Amino acid sequence: MKLQHSNVDAIKPKHPVFVDPDSIPWTDWVIEGTHFKLLHVHEVSGGFTMILKVDPGNDAPVHGHIGAVEVYVMEGEFGYDDDRGPTGYYGYEPPGARHEPTSPNGSIMFAVAHGPLVGYNPDGSVAAAIDGRAMYAMAKANNAHGHLHVDFDD
Repeated sequence: MKLQHSNVDAIKPKHPVFVDPDSIPWTDWVIEGTHFKLLHVHEVSGGFTMILKVDPGNDAPVHGHIGAVEVYVMEGEFGYDDDRGPTGYYGYEPPGARHEPTSPNGSIMFAVAHGPLVGYNPDGSVAAAIDGRAMYAMAKANNAHGHLHVDFDD
C-alpha cells in the first residue's frame, strides 16, 4: 500500500521540529567521563533522547534500564565484552537490562531512552533514577535547554 494525497489538512506543530545539535553545549552527565546534548524529554514515560559522548578509556559502572534504550553509534565504538557496536551500528538494550558498557577509544552516539536509567550503590541498593526531568535539570543548569518544550515547574 502506498500513501496518497488526500483532503486531510496538515497540522503544523506548535514548536519547531528541527534543532541543530551543534548549537547545544555539551553537559557533563552522571557517569564521570560522559557528556550529553539533550534533544527531547518525554514527560509521561520519563524517557529522553540525547547525543552521548563517552571519553576514551571510560568504563561505566553497572547501571540498569527501566525502559528500553536504542543507540546509533556515530563515532567510535561502544559495547559489552565481545558484543561491540562500532561506528554506524544500531543497538537495542531491552527493558530491565543491567550492564557495564565500555568504550576504550571513546564514542559519540545518538540514544533514545524509553524510560529512566538506574544507578547503584556499592551495596546494590539504588543510588539514583535518572529520568527526563533529571536530564532537563542538568541541561538547564548548563544553559543547554532553550530548544526543549516541556512543562516542568521551576
